[in-house]
Formats: sequence, C-alpha cells, structure tokens
Amino acid sequence: MTDRILRPREVCRAIGLSRTTLWRRVRDGQFPKPLRQGPNAVGWRASAIDEWLDSREAA
Repeated sequence: MTDRILRPREVCRAIGLSRTTLWRRVRDGQFPKPLRQGPNAVGWRASAIDEWLDSREAA
C-alpha cells in the first residue's frame, strides 16, 4: 500500500497552522521536510505528518 501524499494546504488544515508558519517550521527544522513532486509541487507523506503529530502529543 502506498502512503498518501499531502499537499501544503492539506497539511496546514490537518495541523492547524498557517502556510507561513508551516514553512518557517520546516526552515527551522521543527517540521519534516517535504518531498519534491515536480518543479513546482511539494508534499508530505501522511505517515510523516501522523508521526509528527504523535511526537507533539507526547511532549
């Protein structure tokens, strides 16, 4: 089974952050780096987002 790829808008909706805050956290190493899907497209594996959310709940 393949892991679903979430686009930035979907990730923001799932974690409750704005796009600016999302990219700031990626830049600062506080959020997983996205996968490049093409020259103008990026996304995250749904499992990576789930793991990040789980780690935030444990902290």
